[in-house]
This record gives sequence, structure tokens and C-alpha cells, in this order.
Amino acid sequence: MYKSLIVVITLLLASGHAGAQMAADGRVGSGSKAHEWNVPTPEKLKALTLPGDVEAGRQDYQAYCQACHLPNAAGNPDGSIPRLAGQHTTVIIKQLADIRSGLRANPTMYPFAGKLADAQALADVAAYLGTLCVPRDSAQYQGPDAARLIAYGKVLYDKQCVQCHQPNGDGVKEKLYPLIAGQHYQYLLRQMLEIRNGQRGNSHPDMIRAIAGYNDAQLLAIAAYQATLSTQARSWASTPRFCEAS
Repeated sequence: MYKSLIVVITLLLASGHAGAQMAADGRVGSGSKAHEWNVPTPEKLKALTLPGDVEAGRQDYQAYCQACHLPNAAGNPDGSIPRLAGQHTTVIIKQLADIRSGLRANPTMYPFAGKLADAQALADVAAYLGTLCVPRDSAQYQGPDAARLIAYGKVLYDKQCVQCHQPNGDGVKEKLYPLIAGQHYQYLLRQMLEIRNGQRGNSHPDMIRAIAGYNDAQLLAIAAYQATLSTQARSWASTPRFCEAS
């Protein structure tokens, strides 16, 4: 448990320093905009209305995204790179547009997201990712206290998170709530820590309020439970959206 927290905190310190530098360079929003959930930038609004071209999205993904997110968009189990496979198109578009506009500080992504040509390219990449199945082999918490922690995480998830992210972790496409089932637990934990600590600008206000009072151990429990959703809900996860590890 503590080893996992050390890894995540190290990542946070690195990203926090980089984010501060980007703010100094004028590339991250300031004032109230820096903590707005969904700034309606022209590019985002346009991309959300465009039909995505899956083949064009595949080509852009392979050119700009695949090296880090991997050919099957599985990301990195250590939590440094999220799984994108099967994510809602609306969520992909929002996050890419927010990174490109500087609303979401993500220095690693700036040079790659910036290479996408326009709103149509955002819609295309999102459409392609939406065709990929979500592997069930997410990196799950493996500590000796896993059973206890996951059970506690379920209690906390059912109390606060389930209203938006749904019992199965599917989120809500129309509301831009992300699919979290099948995501690596360390990535989920890192995002919650950043949101709670005010380090992620485009966070939903309900999310900020929901986890404001949780300590690191409680957030770890929630993340540990969330990462099991694609394997626990077998009857739901047997749909074509989920697949075995490739």
C-alpha cells in the first residue's frame, strides 16, 4: 500500500512541477477558467458535433498516440499513461480539447495533442478509440490487504461515486462522464489525488466536492475498487466492449 502511494506521490510531484512551469509560460488557464469543468471552446463544440472518421482517426492515433498509449490503447499499468480503449467519444474530445486549450495541464501531452490538425481530427481519433474493446486486465491493486481495501473502496464508491460513474463504472457519454471500468488503479488514484489537491483544472465541481474530504488511503481504496469493475461485473462486461488481454 505504502509503496503504491510513494510511486503516485512521486508522479504527482513531477507533474505538479511541470504544470507550474507551463502556467509560467502562459499555456495553462488562470483565474476561474483554470478550474472550470467544461469551458465551451469553439474547437470542442465543433468536434462534439462532427461525425468521426474511424480510418482517419486510426492513422492519427498511430502517428501521434500509439507510441505511449500502445497499439491497443491499453496504456501503462504503472498509472503514468491511461487506458483509452473504448472510452466515450465525448470524453476523448473534451480531454484533448482541454489539453490543447491549456485548460488541463498535461505537459507530456502538449506536443502530441498539438499535432492533431483541427476539430475534425479530434472527432476522428475519438471515433477510432471508441471502436477498440476494453481489456479486462487492468492493473489492479495487489497488496496483501487487497480484499479488505477493495471492500472498503466499494462502500465509499457506492456512497459518492456511483451517481455519476454508474454501478458498473460505465460513466455517462452524454454528460462527458468517463468510463472508468478497466482503467489502471494507479492512474485512477493519481487523477483523484490531483483533483482533490487542485492540480487538475478541468474537474467537475461535483467530483471536487465528493472527494474533498477523503485522505490518501481512502482514495487508494476507491481506486482499488474501481479497477475491479470490469472483472467483477462479468454479466455486464461480457458485452463486445470488453475483451480478454491481447
